[in-house]
Amino acid sequence: MTQKSTGHNPEAHATKPPKLPTKAYEDELERLQSELVTMQQWVRQTGNRVVIVFEGRDAAGKGSAIKRITQYLNPRTVRIAALPAPTERQRTQWYFQRYVEHLPAAGEIVIFDRSWYNRAGVERVMGFCTEVEYQRFLQQCPVFEQMLLDDGIILRKYWFSVSDVEQEKRFRSRLGDPMRRWKLSPMDLESITRWEDYSRAKDQMFAHTDLPSSPWHVVESEDKKRSRLNVIKHLLDSIPYLHIDPPEVKIPVRPKAKGYERPPRDLQRYVPDHAASLVDGDKGSKSSKDAKKGKGSKAKS
Repeated sequence: MTQKSTGHNPEAHATKPPKLPTKAYEDELERLQSELVTMQQWVRQTGNRVVIVFEGRDAAGKGSAIKRITQYLNPRTVRIAALPAPTERQRTQWYFQRYVEHLPAAGEIVIFDRSWYNRAGVERVMGFCTEVEYQRFLQQCPVFEQMLLDDGIILRKYWFSVSDVEQEKRFRSRLGDPMRRWKLSPMDLESITRWEDYSRAKDQMFAHTDLPSSPWHVVESEDKKRSRLNVIKHLLDSIPYLHIDPPEVKIPVRPKAKGYERPPRDLQRYVPDHAASLVDGDKGSKSSKDAKKGKGSKAKS
């Protein structure tokens, strides 16, 4: 059974904020996503480069926030960098080297779903780096980020903060959901027993890298819907983009047919129409599902 958080935990939240009305959340999310499209257009046309770093506790809501940010954006110009564990060769490289490969070119936005700050977090806590490597990172990281800024890259860093109680609740929710169970890794479970170690590592990381030129912005993530709206709004407010009208597009008139004949359908391999069974077939199965949901209920989209 989940224990209530005691007062000494620096990342424990006294109370969960009131739940947002669904309509208000969806309307504001749609408005902000429309602004993200405008911001992307500005980045693309001006040739700016944007790097957004998402860090925080496991199950703090980073992934769901990234999904809402990128939902309507062009994947050719907005990329998510979620790097796996380094290879043996990468372990012999300069630590920042494999992250440099993913930095944006002109007109691009790159979102790091975890970043070079792995060294200050999981690698530090789990002993995946030496004390010398850790200290070197704390010294080099501000210099590395200043180099990005000096070269004109727009850098934003977000830390998603969640309490121990809410984190464990989300872990247990994942455990019972076959669609999200893959998100539970042994490393995630270690974060429960090493909560205070991660807190100390985060505090040390902030002490060295929360600088006026490249500050950390903390996102309260006890309520995921609030955190999504808050981080998107902050991101938009922090980037001085301008509204740029997209180039006018005219759809041409389709020319008249010139005698083309399509080959017979039976000469090609078509995907079976499974969707048809949901409309005029398998009605017994549909009725069974409706009965399980309850009369008049609607499935979530």
